[in-house]
Amino acid sequence: MKKIKLELEGKTCGACEVHVENALAKSNFSNIVVDYKTGEAYFESEQKINLNDIKVAMDNIHYRPLSLEEISPDNGQNTFDLIIIGSGSAAFAAAIKASELGKTVAMIEKGTLGGTCVNIGCVPSKTLLRAGEIAAMTQTHLFDGLKTSVDAIDLSKLVDQKNQLVSSLRQKKYIDLIDEYNINLIQGVATFINKNTVEVNGQTYTGKKFLIATGVSPMIPNIPGLKDVDYLTSTTLLELKEIPKRLTVIGSGFIALELGQLFHQFGSKVTLMQRSDTFLKTYDHEISETFEKTLMRQGINILKGVTYNKVEQLNHIKRVFITVDGNKQIVESEQLLIAAGRKPNTSEINLEVAKVNTGSKGEILINEYSQTSNPDIYAAGDVTIGPQFVYVAAYEGGLSADNAFGGNTRKLNLSVVPKVIFTTPAVASVGLTEDEAISRKLDIKTSVLYLDQVPRVMVNYETDGVIKLVVESSSRKILGVHMVGDHAGEVIASATLAVKFGLTIDDVKETMIPYLTMSEAFKLSALTFDKDVSKLSCCAV
Repeated sequence: MKKIKLELEGKTCGACEVHVENALAKSNFSNIVVDYKTGEAYFESEQKINLNDIKVAMDNIHYRPLSLEEISPDNGQNTFDLIIIGSGSAAFAAAIKASELGKTVAMIEKGTLGGTCVNIGCVPSKTLLRAGEIAAMTQTHLFDGLKTSVDAIDLSKLVDQKNQLVSSLRQKKYIDLIDEYNINLIQGVATFINKNTVEVNGQTYTGKKFLIATGVSPMIPNIPGLKDVDYLTSTTLLELKEIPKRLTVIGSGFIALELGQLFHQFGSKVTLMQRSDTFLKTYDHEISETFEKTLMRQGINILKGVTYNKVEQLNHIKRVFITVDGNKQIVESEQLLIAAGRKPNTSEINLEVAKVNTGSKGEILINEYSQTSNPDIYAAGDVTIGPQFVYVAAYEGGLSADNAFGGNTRKLNLSVVPKVIFTTPAVASVGLTEDEAISRKLDIKTSVLYLDQVPRVMVNYETDGVIKLVVESSSRKILGVHMVGDHAGEVIASATLAVKFGLTIDDVKETMIPYLTMSEAFKLSALTFDKDVSKLSCCAV
């Protein structure tokens, strides 16, 4: 059996792949793999063939064969110490670690190098969020004598600038590292054909160890009519060139909140919808309540307890038919964003053959060493449906490489994971909420400090926000810190150290923190356990 690589001209979409595959199958070729992005097809033939044979096969479907090449069998050059499927933060953390250990590494990527964060997630969204924040500040600041305004927002220019930033960071932080760490990059879809071998574009690659870091993609809810509507996801929304007059968002997680507020700041009338009756239901009620009221004061419409009946599109208008509190409503908008969760990218890689077990959502199941049911295959990042943050993925990727080549010496520790919603104001949290502490039968006490008592907030004339501490009663050890407020993500970094290393509220109280910084809110919230901070002078303890 001969393995053949064919280069074609004229393939422009996924449907083209099907046409070419069918044409080759009719000519009795087997194990056919077609990739329209690379313009290549791979297949096997028992007989010697030439380019004219392929031209005959392609004649009726109007694709032009350019070259034909017989692929030599693998003589060891396609065997690696570590094969990584995916190319995001988990993948690169593992690749760098393995390279530093002197291991040979191959990385397989079917799309754009760099994964979600740099290409379609953290980086592009956060730079646009900063633009939205600046636009909003010109309209809403409370400084007398300072008259500011913003001209019509040119979203096209903002998106072009965003794309330049993404391209630059992708080059510096991912592409340039391929050669720096001697990573063998393979473009294409990886499919397991046995427990230690994958096939990509008709070629096989054998790994002593594997890491699966394929991430997640938007989950589309099963709402009647939705599949027939031109809806947006977080990826396509960030490529819009015009600001819609109205934007409806199905979902209310961090992606929905960030992108919904972004377009509100750009001037869209935004409606957020969620099935749950409770806003930010995994947060303490002081946090969720304060944030919800703040968004509503800003002018964002929030609908809770929604039942989705159907979705339809009339010309360019999307119509969402819902029921709230027994009342039927129709919400119309020029654009509809679906931000109702994420699903693991595991359907293409044939995990059953590799003896890798998955959960009910398609997520890869791992043990405390990030190891799957196949002891030679590890998984890291969002594909495991753990905390879906880029820094968690990087941590898990490095740990996986250490364990793969060091004998499972490092255990996953996700007990202290900070999280931030990059809205205005931001929402940040680390450690146990009050409800979580109570469910663990811990004896606790809490403090709640509204930010109108924080000097930095006073001088900024931005008094929305709250900070809450959850503390073990006997030891006064800090178990959790939760905050709504500007720069809450920066404050939560200090709080993370306090929770991780078991600091007490007395440790925080006795620490000098610069006056007129937002971090002072952390210290004031510690003081609140024993004093009424509204009756203290500036900097008094």
